[in-house]
Amino acid sequence: MTTPSTDVTSTPCFDPGDDLTARVQSVRDGDTTTSLRLESMLTAIDTVNPSLNAYHEILSDSARVTANSIDTRLAAGEDPGPLAGSVIALKDNLCTTEGYTTCSSRMLENYRSPFDATVVTRLLNAGATLIGKTNMDEFAMGSSSETCAWGPVRNPHGINRVPGGSSGGSAAAVSAGITDAALGSDTGGSIRQPAAFCGCVAFKPTYGRISRYGLVAFGSSLDQIGPIARSVRDAAMIYEVLGGIDPHDATTSDLAVEPPLADGPIDPSSLRVGIPREHCTDRNHPGVTANLQRIIESLRAAGATIVDIDLPLTDHGISTYYVIAPAEASSNLSRYDGIRYGYRADPRPGEGLEELYARTRTEGFGPEVRRRIMLGTYVLSAGYYDAYYKRSLQVRRLIKQEFDSAFQKCDVLLGPTSPCPAFRIGAELDPISMYLNDVYTVNANIAGIPAISVPGGMIDEDGESLPMGLHLQTPAYCETTLLRIASTVESMVRQADPIAAGA
Repeated sequence: MTTPSTDVTSTPCFDPGDDLTARVQSVRDGDTTTSLRLESMLTAIDTVNPSLNAYHEILSDSARVTANSIDTRLAAGEDPGPLAGSVIALKDNLCTTEGYTTCSSRMLENYRSPFDATVVTRLLNAGATLIGKTNMDEFAMGSSSETCAWGPVRNPHGINRVPGGSSGGSAAAVSAGITDAALGSDTGGSIRQPAAFCGCVAFKPTYGRISRYGLVAFGSSLDQIGPIARSVRDAAMIYEVLGGIDPHDATTSDLAVEPPLADGPIDPSSLRVGIPREHCTDRNHPGVTANLQRIIESLRAAGATIVDIDLPLTDHGISTYYVIAPAEASSNLSRYDGIRYGYRADPRPGEGLEELYARTRTEGFGPEVRRRIMLGTYVLSAGYYDAYYKRSLQVRRLIKQEFDSAFQKCDVLLGPTSPCPAFRIGAELDPISMYLNDVYTVNANIAGIPAISVPGGMIDEDGESLPMGLHLQTPAYCETTLLRIASTVESMVRQADPIAAGA
């Protein structure tokens, strides 16, 4: 792939008032067709994607077939599903029979999946048109989308800035308006942090609410699939389609998925909003702190009860995560040996099998993936298992208990999604500094609770106007409550500053 163009400083971003419900309804009303919407989107991708590198592969042929089928069914009076007329992108670690599934890695550069992920099947059954596969940090390991084998993804709000990671391509595509919505995976904040950097909404449900079947595994006890969208309403609409039990994934919950926003936004005067002290420190960018304080005061003025909450294990979450996730990754990625599928190094005369394995994995995996595999292998090794992995599982239990205790005092936790806005490409090459971008998001995955990032306003950084995100968390399986509260917060931000919603 060619290096993305940097001739422009930013690209057009979406209109926050143009939500998925309106776009779907316009197709049903006959104001436009799915095919016309698709062709318009493909034209926009041709114009915008060269500067963003958001997409790795455009599935134009299969998308046109789907779009024509949707329009034919609508014309015949059929109901193709609640997402009929929508155009949706997929993170490139979700298996699809159309195109490639590469995880943005040379290891899977030519891999074609023989099956569709459950979420892909559910989108298609709901009438969605799947437009392409988005770039990401390799094997979802990163917080900036700079580790992609096909070059870095760029932020529509500033071409020389990262879109966050690992679902950076999905967030950039939504932000730039070159898809209606997108799916990503979230192991420690990988949809929420990019959404915050790109001015979008990202919703990570409770672990087990959405099937992981067909998601290329990173950390199996942490991974969750979720939507990146233009509004809370859009995210809720997609979640309702994706959620529910799946016989292919034994970890999915059998609890019914209710229409999340059937009762509309929640009345702030009925809320106890918890503000974690550990999320309001001087490590936050001043603009992040200022915007957070503004929304806290708006909630207080609307009658919400503001409760100070202590989450002393916040900083321990990063250490815990970077033991558990690499340990699971080292196991999950052991299958990539170049024998059954994937990249294989050219054999050398007299070379043994172990040497071939080592060269294949060294050449096929990028530096960050190799780093995490080695870290995970180390913490699982004899003599270190108890000191690192076992202890991290014990801390994981304590983090879950800490959240349980906090939710006895409040209905929702509110803080920033990330301590800072999007940083410049190449600015944070130190792995530890990069990992700390997820300090506020990883514990939701560790505890298995739902979380959402909504646009929280724009802040000034070196003369550029950049988005920041507000992070909300509720107890497990309280998705409906979380989405209703997020819708209320979203409305407050938009009333204060319409541009802050993401455009």
